[in-house]
Amino acid sequence: MRLLFLGDVVGRSGRAVVTERLPGLIRDLGTDFVVCNGENAAAGFGITAKICAELYDAGVDVITTGNHVWDQREILDYISDDRALLRPINYPAGAPGSGAGVFESARGHRVLVINAMCRLFMDALDDPFAAVERAIDGWALGHDADVIMIDIHGEASSEKMAFGHAFDGRVSLVVGTHTHVPTADTMILANGTAYQTDAGMCGDYDSVIGMKKDSPVDRFTRKLPTPRLEAADGEATLCGVFLETDDATGLAKRVAPVRLGGVLSEAMPD
Repeated sequence: MRLLFLGDVVGRSGRAVVTERLPGLIRDLGTDFVVCNGENAAAGFGITAKICAELYDAGVDVITTGNHVWDQREILDYISDDRALLRPINYPAGAPGSGAGVFESARGHRVLVINAMCRLFMDALDDPFAAVERAIDGWALGHDADVIMIDIHGEASSEKMAFGHAFDGRVSLVVGTHTHVPTADTMILANGTAYQTDAGMCGDYDSVIGMKKDSPVDRFTRKLPTPRLEAADGEATLCGVFLETDDATGLAKRVAPVRLGGVLSEAMPD
């Protein structure tokens, strides 16, 4: 099975590069399933029902989120009715929506997608390791699910790396989001799980992690209050991770970074 994971979509330019480039990318890579982190899609802060529809129309099957999931208040009512829009699974009991779901690809593959959020330098949520353990309990990779993939949304690379090793051999892919910078550690771990610390963002890289430069630079250099951050609106780069799994085991056969357009050098699987 072939899957594509897209990093955090940031603002209008991020949405544009996904809607413009994803259909061709699906065709060229022969992908069966697409997951996209959309938590910064609404001007950099949260996501809306309308944006979800745009991403689905472009070919996204499941949307994951993170610490900005509730920034657009309409999502509090919407998320429970859209099972393909996930929030971190380790939010406290009673939070609307779900942090995991089993979905079927067009060719009938069963794909378990889990969205979890780290705790180092992040909101004080429940233990993500324990939450994911509960989510995969009873779902044997290659038997009950053809693919299990985890979006681990977090600040600290060490915590995301630990997450990858904790679930190595039991899931197909552990991929990090949140820091908006693609890491150069795409690999298959010792027991067959594909891993990358951060997928990067789909957004304008002539920016500070997707935001117009002046305000963040002022915050760091002058330590003065600045206007609200605004999403950068220049030409965007699409960043993500391509995964090909073994149909018998669900483990990774091939994993590679994907970058298209914008200011970064392009990268595509061989």
